[in-house]
Amino acid sequence: MAINYSLKTSWMVVCFGSAILWFSAVQPRLKPLSVIPKVKPKPKMAQVLPATDSLKMAIAGMSSRIVVDLSEARVYSYWGKQRIATYPVAVGQPGWETPTGTFKVLHKQLNPVWKQPITGEIIPAGPDNPLGDRWIGFWVDERHHIGFHGTDDEKLVGKAISHGCLRMRNKDIRALYNQVSLGTPVIVRP
Repeated sequence: MAINYSLKTSWMVVCFGSAILWFSAVQPRLKPLSVIPKVKPKPKMAQVLPATDSLKMAIAGMSSRIVVDLSEARVYSYWGKQRIATYPVAVGQPGWETPTGTFKVLHKQLNPVWKQPITGEIIPAGPDNPLGDRWIGFWVDERHHIGFHGTDDEKLVGKAISHGCLRMRNKDIRALYNQVSLGTPVIVRP
């Protein structure tokens, strides 16, 4: 049995030795470690979290803007450098001029209620509401709110007739409402 064991061991050494010789003859010479190109590890993917309201405001502020030209009675909507649309607007009448400057969208409201700035009368949402069915507010002081809104009298769009707001045709304010977010810059120039 001892002979049988040593025979098996010898046979294994010969087989493994032959296999090692055969592999070394078939395999190309290995390059030194200094010549082997370094493989960069793949970057790990960051987990994307849902957008918060603050992030949405920041994105809107960076990518879109509204420019109002009071002398033309027009509003221009931009996404980056690309103009998306332009609409006619009614602007503030003498004594109630639309404020100029750089602002941002502060409020968006569907079916707004209107408080008449002179009498204080409250007009509920509906077909007789002078604000129409959309409100985009961008300026406010202690007594007044100014923004874009629809109208119950579209033939006045394009004139200096408002109390500082920018009146738009109802179909136009609906389109603009969908193009802006809270935080979107509003530039009003004379």
